[in-house]
Amino acid sequence: MSSQFASVRRRGFLLSTAAALGSWAVPQSFEKLLAAPVRSVVRARLIPTADESTGLPLLHLPHGFRYASFGWTGDLLIDGAPTPDQHDGMGVISDDQGILTICRNHELKGSGHAFGSSSITYDSKATAGCVNLTFDTKSGAWGRSWSSLSGTLKNCAGGPTPWGTWLSCEETVLQDGDSDDDIVLRLEQPHGYVFEVPADGKGHPIPLKSMGRFVHEAVAVDPLTGTVYETEDRKPAGFYRFTPVQPGKLSAGGQLQMMKIAGNPDLIRRAEPGKTYDVSWVTISDPERAHAPGTKDEGGVFQQGHEQGAASFQKLEGCWWGNDRCYFVASHGGPNGYGQVWAYNPRSETLQLIFESPGPQVLDCPDNICISPRGGMVLCEDGDRVPQKLQVLTKAGQLSEFAQNNVMLNGQKNGFQGDYRDSEWAGATFSPDGKWLFVNIQIPGITFAITGDWESLGI
Repeated sequence: MSSQFASVRRRGFLLSTAAALGSWAVPQSFEKLLAAPVRSVVRARLIPTADESTGLPLLHLPHGFRYASFGWTGDLLIDGAPTPDQHDGMGVISDDQGILTICRNHELKGSGHAFGSSSITYDSKATAGCVNLTFDTKSGAWGRSWSSLSGTLKNCAGGPTPWGTWLSCEETVLQDGDSDDDIVLRLEQPHGYVFEVPADGKGHPIPLKSMGRFVHEAVAVDPLTGTVYETEDRKPAGFYRFTPVQPGKLSAGGQLQMMKIAGNPDLIRRAEPGKTYDVSWVTISDPERAHAPGTKDEGGVFQQGHEQGAASFQKLEGCWWGNDRCYFVASHGGPNGYGQVWAYNPRSETLQLIFESPGPQVLDCPDNICISPRGGMVLCEDGDRVPQKLQVLTKAGQLSEFAQNNVMLNGQKNGFQGDYRDSEWAGATFSPDGKWLFVNIQIPGITFAITGDWESLGI
């Protein structure tokens, strides 16, 4: 065990991530939600609310909530590069007396030129990566932003670690000569890995290969053991755990395994809300196998687990640690394909389905998720309805709409023109004091800091 990770455990709280983000001591009342389906669905009254940065009514929010935008696509970073587009997963990775450092993914998929300096670049011909940005919780003001990881592809989500870094995940296994949307990519390195990004943005862009090469989505770290749980964004998908040789030092390697459920039930279409499923794990012998032999199916890791009876899910997305559990989302799970929220308990090795959407009018394909310090859950929609919604699941079991995408522009900011209300929400994460929610609209690429009376919403 690394001394840094052991020190975090001895202190009994997470230095700058999971505890501060609601991932450590979620109120026990939220525990009740694990044993039953959602009790009620509420349609809250949302009103057009002006952005304190631009004056534009970019969001609809409950009365009394306010927000400020930052880090629009095209805004200059302090290192002189323009802010990349395709804002996605995000997390707080440092809290220095109220000055937060947040790491944000950019899910770019093409080949071309890396946006960052060579010291933070993995592949000079890959266009995705991460940007770090700061926020002052005392003044409510955004600070600066800079490139922190460059030369990667399709950095979709990831997750914060207990030792104060961000794990950024590539949602692809592309390499040089592969085609994506009928475009042949020219690349220098193979892709499909997890990368670690420090708060100061000066880390080495080295892929954590033993964590697997597959279509990654999000991760969550168990603060007691250092085990990393990983989701896979494909159909079908596996749910994985990575047990590091040295907790807190993922580069030292470890073992990758895939979840198996006793009796091998159909968890995609016939899972039972509230039922407890017994869990075991099968070992992946070749974590770098990108495809099943003889194919280009992106399922080389999944196939190894599936052949040993591991469980299949439907398009796994968001993943978050809280209440001594790992919560994760199957975006297209359920009999109607509109989404499931699962809770895995590593202490008892059990899995429960805590919510399953009956249709898009209730919840339309949840994607990224997070848990607030007060115990409620935030779910980012990525479905087909317009406008896209940000929803909350309270600790009392009530689902309600919290925010509505109202981004319609006519050149007022960075020349953007169009109706972007169909763009997905992504990267929801709370400040350590629980007062601010940070979240993205992926296109045209905007980050928001939202605050208000969270207690009144039950989250």
